[in-house]
Amino acid sequence: MMAASFSKEPDSPKSGSNEPGEGVPARLILASASPRRLALLAQAGIVPDAQEGADIDESPLKGELPRAYAARMAREKAAAAAARFGDETAYLLAADTVVARGRRILPKAETEAEARACLELLSGTSHRVYTGICVVRGASQAARVVMTRVTFKRLSDLEMRAYLKSGEWQGKAGGYAIQGLAGAFIPSISGSYSSVVGLPLAETVKLLSGLGFPLFTDSLS
Repeated sequence: MMAASFSKEPDSPKSGSNEPGEGVPARLILASASPRRLALLAQAGIVPDAQEGADIDESPLKGELPRAYAARMAREKAAAAAARFGDETAYLLAADTVVARGRRILPKAETEAEARACLELLSGTSHRVYTGICVVRGASQAARVVMTRVTFKRLSDLEMRAYLKSGEWQGKAGGYAIQGLAGAFIPSISGSYSSVVGLPLAETVKLLSGLGFPLFTDSLS
């Protein structure tokens, strides 16, 4: 497995008045470089103190199923962040989103050929999106995997070529982003929309709260 590496964004906004107890400010580290996850947390009024991307080996294990893979990736990203910070007072939040067609884990498309292969596989069918989330604080850990079923319309050749030309697929699990142009290809989902974007908000808030992270305090002050 590759060693974890991190790149801290300068002047990251702080969590401010959050107090976990005993006068120690609650610090939240988002162990992901994804701007989408950062924006989703902001929707819930949560502003991490830092955003750190973990560079780990994301190769699935032989025979590993999509749900187990999403859970493992989230745990390993959180562990890498914990090793980097070595701060038992900080809350570390990690997540990983996996698009799967049956037992098959689709890649995070890096080339147009990969994106086309994903879209051809998803066109006219339903598939599952798993997002693993893991919160660590000191010796305490809470984790969950959220599954959402997504249905794609049958894509025409024109739609396929136009989407590939947009470049929106780059680095996206399954070769698409539901919050972008691909939203026009998806007539229905069953489950958490924010999970498909990259972070299931309701479940994330529940895990953070369960480990004692103070939420919604600013609105009550």
